[in-house]
Amino acid sequence: MDILLQSATLVTTLLILLGLGIWVGVALLACAIVIFLLFTSTPVDAILGTTMWAHSASWTLTALPLFIWMGEILYRTRLAEDLFSGLAPWVGRLPGGLAHVNVIGCGIFAAVSGSSAATTATVGRISLPELKSRGYADRLAIGSLAGSGTLGLLIPPSIVMIVYGVAAQVSINRLFIAGVVPGLMLMALFSSYIVIWSKMNPDGVPAPEPQISVGQRVARLRMLLPVIGLIIGVIGSIYAGVATATEAAAIGVAGALIIAAFGRSLSLQSFTDSLLGATRTSAMIGLILLGAAFLTSAMSFSGLPGQLAEIISSSGLGKPGLIAVLTIFFVLLGCFLDGISIVVLTTSVVMPAVLAVGIDPVWFGIYLIIVVEMAQITPPLGFNLFVIQKLTGKSIFAITRMVLPYFMILVLAVVLLTAFPGIATWLVQKTL
Repeated sequence: MDILLQSATLVTTLLILLGLGIWVGVALLACAIVIFLLFTSTPVDAILGTTMWAHSASWTLTALPLFIWMGEILYRTRLAEDLFSGLAPWVGRLPGGLAHVNVIGCGIFAAVSGSSAATTATVGRISLPELKSRGYADRLAIGSLAGSGTLGLLIPPSIVMIVYGVAAQVSINRLFIAGVVPGLMLMALFSSYIVIWSKMNPDGVPAPEPQISVGQRVARLRMLLPVIGLIIGVIGSIYAGVATATEAAAIGVAGALIIAAFGRSLSLQSFTDSLLGATRTSAMIGLILLGAAFLTSAMSFSGLPGQLAEIISSSGLGKPGLIAVLTIFFVLLGCFLDGISIVVLTTSVVMPAVLAVGIDPVWFGIYLIIVVEMAQITPPLGFNLFVIQKLTGKSIFAITRMVLPYFMILVLAVVLLTAFPGIATWLVQKTL
């Protein structure tokens, strides 16, 4: 009864506060205070200060604002135009044509951004007008963009990976390495669906692009050299073991500034805008992390995570059963919360149960991020849906129908990841 009462109190308090429009970070702090007052004898003020300091004075966290700033800088460059121009000649004659640019472009930008919304907005502002002018069906153009935009969370460097690594005390370097193969798998699944859809709906795809010589296509690839160099500098330095995630983030910021300068998009105004944008986003995420840390302390004192772990361990669910239950839970939660809030709110509660059934925390981090990707395209609070609505002016319901097949592909990815856990762990074992 105690666990039911605590859970009901926590959920009810959180829903009321979020329904009133309270900031997520403040709502988490308030929930923690309620738990302390009602279910523990520990004074709130004795824990608040030490918890805030312990979770904010973290060297690992410094990677977060740096990666956010890198994405903000690149958002204001010509990178998306160069991606489209460089990739179009190579995919124009594939089944599905230039729709594959959405998948590959989002995958590449995700490797230097770390944000799903930024990836969707940056690639979409170039690709959607181009695809529309060439006669591609909205269902193909918009759906592929919304689905592929979620790669910003999975392909490293990922902001959500950093948040999960801090919350679950898991190596961010290991998470970055683990995200590569699942990210490539998702790109392959998205492109495969585009091929199948275009074969089944030939009227939705225009005639193949005019063929150009190999020499011209290779020449166009030079437009990708800056972003490829940045990827090698950021991700390559981590994989080679010469830089931590924080040091790689600093390399990324320096590289992004160089790209912006050579692309003549670096001005005092764009520099200031990128810095202010990164500051606002970092402050928002920081408040959520501190609120979640305090709530974690409150639940630890009340014994809620331990009791939940005991119930799950004695239920006989096992790994597949627990993953199935958690997937449904996270998808429902994604209808009302953004991805970062889901990660920080649930990690401390579910990790004891996850560890109790023998699930690798690195594997679970990749699984959790894929499920959070579903939240990005799940109404009514799917961030990617709002980004595309702003780009196209279409209703959320219309966009949701277009993106539904890509949601099902993410479900398939969870099934494949569960059936073949080596998809997430193999590269980590080979690299480290």
